Amino acid sequence: MSCYVVYDLEMCPVPKGERREAFGARQELIQIGAVLLSDTYEPTDRFMTFVAPRFGTVDPFITKLTGITPAMTADAPATEEALLRFQNWIPEDAIMVSWSRSDEHQIYHEIDGKAIDLPRLEDLLYDSIDCQQEFTERLHRSNPYSLSEALSIAGIDCDDDIHDALTDAHNTALLFAKLKTETTLHMSPYYLSEEDMQAHRAGE
Repeated sequence: MSCYVVYDLEMCPVPKGERREAFGARQELIQIGAVLLSDTYEPTDRFMTFVAPRFGTVDPFITKLTGITPAMTADAPATEEALLRFQNWIPEDAIMVSWSRSDEHQIYHEIDGKAIDLPRLEDLLYDSIDCQQEFTERLHRSNPYSLSEALSIAGIDCDDDIHDALTDAHNTALLFAKLKTETTLHMSPYYLSEEDMQAHRAGE
């Protein structure tokens, strides 16, 4: 039986010069958060680490958005060590889950841009689940929802500290568990238009 690692990342911007000449990506990793779900979708463990950026800067905008300050990342492990710790925490039979593919792509950027050798983590990401896509398809929508929108629509009473990696991973895990355990999704009609509700009812 498989377990599930629901993860989320926070990033900071990379200056254009470094983006072109050194790293090749617009953002750089500064926090990893993850929740481990059992094969029955119950939370059993969690993981969190800040990450020291090599090229980017934790500027005032990022601090306001995420609550992460430069001091929190100053003594944090470098990307190589942080991703290794994350990889080593993940059980052998785990399936990776994230909200959209953006965090998956960011890890690939980090691995490629910094020449990090973590083949097991890359293999795990290759077979990962996009919770945003699954939720959007269950509601028969073409345009994806943000995580905060999806949580409200699903009627999930969640932690409010959005843009903290561990909190977002926890909230995504709640939504993922709902998708997997409810044959008929119980949605909040307050947040859905009549057209959405009709499409949802027709599809269930």
